[in-house]
Amino acid sequence: MKELDINQMEILEVKSDNLCFSKINYFPSPNHDERPGGVDPRLIVIHGISLPPGEYGNNHIKSFFLNKLDSNKHSYFKKIKHLKVSSHLLIERDGQLSQFVPFNKRAWHAGVSLYRGIDNCNDYSIGIELEGQDDTHYTELQYQILAKVIQSLMRFYPTINSRKVVAHSDVAPIRKTDPGPAFDWFKLYEYIDSTI
Repeated sequence: MKELDINQMEILEVKSDNLCFSKINYFPSPNHDERPGGVDPRLIVIHGISLPPGEYGNNHIKSFFLNKLDSNKHSYFKKIKHLKVSSHLLIERDGQLSQFVPFNKRAWHAGVSLYRGIDNCNDYSIGIELEGQDDTHYTELQYQILAKVIQSLMRFYPTINSRKVVAHSDVAPIRKTDPGPAFDWFKLYEYIDSTI
């Protein structure tokens, strides 16, 4: 498994041939499909996830996105085994960055959603999962890497700017609360500003 430290993030870029980040781990998830014709990403949706809830440092999230989660390993997994979910990116608590879906494809991350009067946010967004939960502070490495990821995406997709980075709870407020009150938006914006 490739380790990616924060210094390597300086050269993080989207490869034009496959619309994936270079120099990171890519685990192709089957849980995606085509975006509507002519639609490029113009929104970033930030999520929080841990499997099982509140437990970190395992491979369960990756297994979930790859439809390989063993439902016998935890009772919570039996509740979600029927779900087909993915995200474009996952940032683990130790800073490990992985990609599951190319940016030109529609990852299944936001579900029933609405942003500024336009529904089906999966059609036009990039989903980024942070390993964590609503009431647990995210790590400094996660903020640093997330900021660099966002800057790289803004360079590649000029229609995305810092005002088009939202929480899952912003686009699905009745259903979702993540990344939750423990996520520090001011800290993220400070890191984004410092990488410009």
